Amino acid sequence: MSSSILITGASSGIGKALAFELAQKGYSLALASREADLLNQLRDEIIAAHNPPAVAIRSLDVTDYDDVFKAVNELADELGGLDIVFANAGIGLGERVGRGDFEKARRTIEVNLIGAIATVDAAAAYFLDKGKGHIVGTSSVAAFRGMPKSSAYSASKAGFAIYLEAVRAELYKKNIDVTVLYPGYIDTPLNNMLKNRPFLISVEKGAAIIARLIEKKVKSSTVPVYPWNIVGRLMKILPTGVISKM
Repeated sequence: MSSSILITGASSGIGKALAFELAQKGYSLALASREADLLNQLRDEIIAAHNPPAVAIRSLDVTDYDDVFKAVNELADELGGLDIVFANAGIGLGERVGRGDFEKARRTIEVNLIGAIATVDAAAAYFLDKGKGHIVGTSSVAAFRGMPKSSAYSASKAGFAIYLEAVRAELYKKNIDVTVLYPGYIDTPLNNMLKNRPFLISVEKGAAIIARLIEKKVKSSTVPVYPWNIVGRLMKILPTGVISKM
């Protein structure tokens, strides 16, 4: 029997690439996104390329918190069960403090933090009832240090990482694994407008790394592991003057 995974934010970026990567490995897929048309196209492309055991799709806005819980249960029923839930939906709007961008900051927190928390909470409820499971969440290397012009984004990713650590402790010995991923610069629409993207990797390479980390059930990891496992530590101790120029 194949493993099954629900991926939020599946219509583009990391979510889309991971869907192709895991379909190739024989996973059953539940794909959720706000973009219903893109999901339909994605399902057809995945089936044509890899013909996985099953591909279920559902339109979902993770800020519709009640619907998040419905979506997890409906997609689990459609696939005959879920083994992994990947809370991946996220946005980056490049807000600036004091420049009239508060609406961007609010939206970023709602999607990246509250929406992600709702997804994990729904997954935890499902897995507690099932008796086992694996929760995976996308944080970011931006969680290691608040970055200029990305204050709310950095806060949302740091908050989500800490939340996942708390979830791991709360679900200790409940047969539910929790993985926190900290991607660096992966070539996706989320960051392709930036002039400077150090240590950039393709989205396909990023998805392959993420798939391996999920299958290993690591507790936490940067993506890629090197050099961000070192750079991430350095970011925490760099002088503010250096950070301000990034």
